[in-house]
Amino acid sequence: MALVQTTHGEMDESLLRKEEGAFEDDNEITTWVEYWLGSELVHRSAHVTLKKNVLTEGITQMIS
Repeated sequence: MALVQTTHGEMDESLLRKEEGAFEDDNEITTWVEYWLGSELVHRSAHVTLKKNVLTEGITQMIS
């Protein structure tokens, strides 16, 4: 029994509809997971992975 923290407190994952998605471009890879209770979104979590070191590239561009 996996529990998911939702807007209604912890709920068993089997009671919810799980949807996953992803987006990728030159700068990032983003993935997300949503849990729905009927037509209500009760949990969303996302993870972003940067492909480039944005801070270093920004400083390099400022110096150039």
